[in-house]
Order: sequence, then structure tokens, then C-alpha cells
Amino acid sequence: MFIPTLREAPADAEATSHQLLVRAGYMRQLMSGVYSLLPLGWRVCRKITRIVREEMQRINAQEFRLPSLHPAEIWKRSGRWESMGAEMFRLQDRRGAELALGMTHEEIFAELASELRSYRQLPQIWFQIQAKFRDEPRPKSGLLRVREFTMKDSYSFDLDGEGLDRSFQKHFEAYRRIFDRCGLETLAVEASSGSMGGSESIEFMVESEAGEDFIAACAACGYAANLERATSALPAVEDAAGPAAPERFATPGVRTIEDLARFTAEANGARQIKTLVYAIDGTLSLVLLRGDHSLVEQKLADALGSTDVRLAGDDEIRSVLGASAGSLGAVGTRGVRVVADLALQGRRNLFTGANQDGFHLRGVDVARDIAVDAWCDLRAVHAGEGCPACGAELAVTKTIEVGHIFKLGTKYSEVLGARVLDAEGVMRSLVMGSYGIGVERAMAAVVERHSDAAGIAWPVSVAPFEAVVTVLNPKDVETAEIGAQLYEKLVSEKVEVLLDDRDERPGVKFKDAELVGIPYRLTVGPKSLKEGKIELTRRCDGSTRNVDLHKIGEVAAETIAEERR
Repeated sequence: MFIPTLREAPADAEATSHQLLVRAGYMRQLMSGVYSLLPLGWRVCRKITRIVREEMQRINAQEFRLPSLHPAEIWKRSGRWESMGAEMFRLQDRRGAELALGMTHEEIFAELASELRSYRQLPQIWFQIQAKFRDEPRPKSGLLRVREFTMKDSYSFDLDGEGLDRSFQKHFEAYRRIFDRCGLETLAVEASSGSMGGSESIEFMVESEAGEDFIAACAACGYAANLERATSALPAVEDAAGPAAPERFATPGVRTIEDLARFTAEANGARQIKTLVYAIDGTLSLVLLRGDHSLVEQKLADALGSTDVRLAGDDEIRSVLGASAGSLGAVGTRGVRVVADLALQGRRNLFTGANQDGFHLRGVDVARDIAVDAWCDLRAVHAGEGCPACGAELAVTKTIEVGHIFKLGTKYSEVLGARVLDAEGVMRSLVMGSYGIGVERAMAAVVERHSDAAGIAWPVSVAPFEAVVTVLNPKDVETAEIGAQLYEKLVSEKVEVLLDDRDERPGVKFKDAELVGIPYRLTVGPKSLKEGKIELTRRCDGSTRNVDLHKIGEVAAETIAEERR
């Protein structure tokens, strides 16, 4: 079998899963963000997709196979041709028609659902397991952030919100079972729906330092949310009465929140107003936060229903406020939208920029001096802040997103004509849900959670092979024959098994078996055979026991069967 193991990890591999999946011969990089799966890697992916299929069929989902190549027109009808931005791979055919490689398939499934005619055909759950393409600006961490990947995406179609709730719950429970069977302990958290839209979404997260998402969670009551959605309870702030109007004062060389706090002791971060200038769907807006708080851009986009959010450039900032970053404020501004974080409500006697380089204002009363157009939750939550549900301290943890489920509502069905007649003969737009699992990302997450200094330690459920028969001296005729017989016995017992009869030193074979991560190793050596024994070693904890030669096949098969999910 082709298992090209390496002793050293790629120089650019930071995540444990990236290092081990390359070293253990599971994958090879073709170009940035694109990987070839070798035989072992493909076997693991097939194990994961088998679990996914079984659980999707358990909720009566029907499998489809849709194209990866899409006409631009259908994406333009939903409005996502523009909103998906640079992450969508776009191309033209020889006739000049605009095309895209599918990032997801809401539009395509919704168009197919337009062939449904009656509420009697509902509910429907449709799914596929298929390649997706996203032009990630910074592919990294091996399979955790790539440009081509396999996704299980499913879609539910119901007549009303109650039906959607049932389909959503079915998927929630199916996802719990899928990840549990894969050996992943997940936390379900509230999340932003982003470009998908809809009223609600839940992410399934695996705790890992290799992740790119942070979640806030409460051990006391179970509250959990992605930081793009999380909120917290802040202590009340009592501001002293300030002057009757803001007072301007010189602040030479002051450019940051920290500079102003050093310049005047009264202006700690909690008493400053941070002013950011953002281009939101092409229109410049002022975004205000407490000085010691940071903005979550996704919260800003979600709050305003925007798809294009970016920091304004220096020239844009000066054109609106007449000053450079570091001296900006919203006091007295006209003709520009002001969006403020909720933590600034009711605050007074604060500091902010005067919109003149080298000057600031003191004594700002937000309600009196700033015309706020929209109050929104915009700030990032930090560990130790109060849980919004029970007040206990929140913990912030780094995680990998392995699944995401969305309540889409009628966003796609309305524009793509997916409607049915209800019991009263009234035409109704279908209510949709969308549900995704990244297969290779799930594989990488398993490695992140099931590995050690020696290599991977796969759970039996997703391991490429369940056992390896390691023949220590294949040149010894008796040892080689017993190894081959044991291999055949395990095959007859329906155990997925490898036979390692290479002419290599025992240490090399043991290290390869640990690196590759086969759950059980059966060691056949002349020394133990003299005692009529075979060593049975469990990879995940290194435990070893000697089993009678004539019983080892049955014992190994029974042990492995107990761990299958």
C-alpha cells in the first residue's frame, strides 16, 4: 500500500493536523489551499461520509448530486453574485457566459424545489456530498482552511416556521450523532448567519488551539455563542456630571486610545469614545465604541444588514471629518450615519477626538452631543465578563467550526419561485433551512483532538484501518506464516486490517504504526511466539496485553467491534 511517511513535517505546517496528515502519508499539497488525498486519507473521508449518510438517511433525507459549475444568472437572482465577493471563483466559457464554481447550493436546490406543487409533498430534506470551491485569501492550517473541499450540504423545505423548527431540530440531533460517532465532542453555539442570511444559525464547535473561531461560554448555565454573536453583562458605570458643553483641548502627538490615557489621567479607556470610519455598502459611516472595547465587524454587518463592510482609507476619513485617525469624533457631525455600541448608552463626561489633528474634547454627553442613528451590539466579548443569561463569568475558548445549520426562511424560495399551494389553495413560498458539514475539516478536527507526540490516534469509527498485524521478522518462515494467517483470520472476522511484513527494523514499524494511528497493533515476533502469545496494543493509551495465539483473532475482533460506532 502507498503510505509515504515522513520523519519531518513541512516547514509551513503550524497546525498539528497539518503536520501529522502530511507526515503520516494521508495527503500532499498540490498548491496553496488545495490538497490531494492519498489512499489513507481517502479511506478516512469515506468513513466520515458513511457516518454522515447513515445519519442523514435516518432523518429521511434524500441524496442528490448537483453540478459544481453554475450560471451567474441564478446567483444574481438571489443577490449573492455581488455579496459573495472575491471568495467566489468566477469564469467565462468560450461564448463569454459568466459562470461560477459552487461555494454552496442554496440557489440550485431552491430552483429544483420550484417543481414541488402542494403542501402534501412536504416536508422535504435533500442533501449531497460534493466538492465546494472558495477562493480563500489566506489558506492555512492544512485542511482547516482550503480552497477546494468536500461538504455535506442539506436543505429542508417546509410550509411554515413550525415545520422549519422540526427540520432544524432533526438536523441538530443528527449532527450531534455524527460528531459523536466521529469521536468529536462538540459545543453548539449561537452564530452569525453571515452571507447565508436567515433568522437563526447554530455552529458546532470543537475546542482546539488550531481553530480560528473564538466562542464565549458559561459553565454555570450553558450559554454559548461565537464571538461574532456573543454578548455579555457589563458592570454599570456611574459617570460624574460634566461641563455644560464639550471642551476642546490640545493633545499634541496623541494618536491612540493609550496615548490619550497617558496624556491625561482622567481619560482611561472606559471614559473614551473610540471613533472608527467604515465604508458600509459603499457609504461612509462613523462607528462608535467605548475606548477599551474592540469592534466585531461581523456584528456591524449583521446589525445593518450589510454585505460590504471595510475600514475607510485615510483620504476617505479626511474627506468626511477633516482630520486623521487619532483625532476623530462624532460630536457635531452632519450628513454621515453614526452607529454606536450599546455600552455607550447613557454615558456622559467622556473624551473623544475633536476632528482637528492634535485636539480632543472632554465632557462629552453622548445623548446630548452626538446624533446616533443606530444603537447596536458591536463590541467583542472578553473572558471574565458576565454571562448575559445568568451573570456568571464567561470563558473564551479557541475552536474549530465543524458544522453549521441555518434557518433561512423564504430568502431563496421567494426569488427563485419555490412555492406550493397550502390546504386553503393559497400559494405559499417554501420555508427553507440549510445545513453543512465540511468532511476534510472534520477529519482534521479529529486529528487535533486524537493525537500525541508520536502521531495520530484515530477512533475506530473513522480510522483508515482498524488493526495492523506487525510481523517483526518476516524472514523467519514460521513468524511470517503466522502473521499471514492472523491477517487472514481478521479479514474473515470483518476487521479492516493491514499486514506490515516489510523488511524493516521493529522500531521503524512501531513508529510508523503510531504515526499513522491505526487503533490496534498485533505484534507477531519469534520471542512471544515461543510462549504461544501475540501482543495486542491499543494505540490511544498504549496499553498492551499478551493473548493466546489461538484466541487472538477472536479477541481482537471482539475488542474492535465493541469500539465501532
